[in-house]
Amino acid sequence: MSKEKKANLETLCVQAGWTPKKGESRVLPIYQSTTFKYDNTEQMADLFDLKADGYFYTRLQNPTNDAVAAKITALEGGVAGMLTSSGQAANFYAVFNICEAGDHFVSAASIYGGTFNLFSVTMKKLGIDVTFVDQDASEEELAKAFRPNTKCVFAETVANPVLSVLDIEKFARLAHSHGVPLIVDNTFPTPINCRPFEFGADIVTHSTSKYMDGHATSVGGCIVDSGNFDWDANADNFPGMTKPDPSYHGLAYSKAFGKKGYIVKATAQLMRDFGSIPSPHNAFLLNLGLETLHLRVPRHCENAQKIAEYLEKNDKVAWVNYSGLKSNKYYELAQKQFRNGASCGVVTFGLKGGRDESIKFMDNLKLACIVTHVADARTSVLHPASHTHRQLTDEQLLEAGVRPDLIRFSVGIENVDDIIADIEQALNK
Repeated sequence: MSKEKKANLETLCVQAGWTPKKGESRVLPIYQSTTFKYDNTEQMADLFDLKADGYFYTRLQNPTNDAVAAKITALEGGVAGMLTSSGQAANFYAVFNICEAGDHFVSAASIYGGTFNLFSVTMKKLGIDVTFVDQDASEEELAKAFRPNTKCVFAETVANPVLSVLDIEKFARLAHSHGVPLIVDNTFPTPINCRPFEFGADIVTHSTSKYMDGHATSVGGCIVDSGNFDWDANADNFPGMTKPDPSYHGLAYSKAFGKKGYIVKATAQLMRDFGSIPSPHNAFLLNLGLETLHLRVPRHCENAQKIAEYLEKNDKVAWVNYSGLKSNKYYELAQKQFRNGASCGVVTFGLKGGRDESIKFMDNLKLACIVTHVADARTSVLHPASHTHRQLTDEQLLEAGVRPDLIRFSVGIENVDDIIADIEQALNK
């Protein structure tokens, strides 16, 4: 008997996560409730002891949230996932779930400024040290960053905002050779363009606020576990996963929950104690965005490719960075890792004349708006050195690959001719 064919990504975007039974809502319901009823004390006790599945308080789990997490998990090809209130919370939980005071982890330097600050400042206050590395360095050079207490490696598939493309297989080999998992933030490509588990990543995070929501309505995040990393084979490095948890009567997550242990621990410990849960209504809005993700992402990329090509030929533009350009240093890697070679809908570039000219250009745009957000249906623009990364020193900016003149241009799904016309009129001014 042949195996049941797995649904394609396009179908998963629309159908995964929620399967209504007879008489139930065809559309994913919003379970707008903090609490859930049970018939007796023992039923509730089993939930608190993690002996039974179910819902008792939305801070830990909610049916709407879980359905959306299941959809993203299916899209990434993982075994378990959980939603968080923001992408920042997702990245914090992903690392903190396996690191504690006295531990160390390795991170690519070219990551979002807020995440860089989380790792370099806030997590250091918790006693967790980080070493930032140039992701384009050789494996031999990168290996020097590891220590006996290193617990994981973190990077972004496509870095925000510098758009460097991660060689996932190289980083996976590096992490696994040191007995630690690779955590990859896959926000920009989304699983429509890239599924990091297929290249050896172990855990994937998302800021669902971006392409997944797609309409700039809801801040959110997600963590998905591949189930592939063997915690017990590296038991001494990960006592939180493999040793008894005193807050749950000595339960050991890797043994009690197998491949789902990492997400169960993140939910039962971190979500219980930190409470960064999204509202069910926000999860509902996120699901609406996911239903059209497979339609929107290709349009974003198609528009971005045309705009990158236009900018590359414009004599007022000093440089353009987009992995879809054959002149780009990451072009071959993008062809290998990304569906149809398309990375995302974000293009970065700088103008002749430097930082001041870049700012003047942005101020003259009409269709494209200056906003903090990125990766939604509307074309938007940002100057990271002045905005998202302004908390970083000049030295840190350079370490993160953010040039002073860098313009982050998030290409929307409008008619591309209208977007180009807006760029052209702003350049002419």
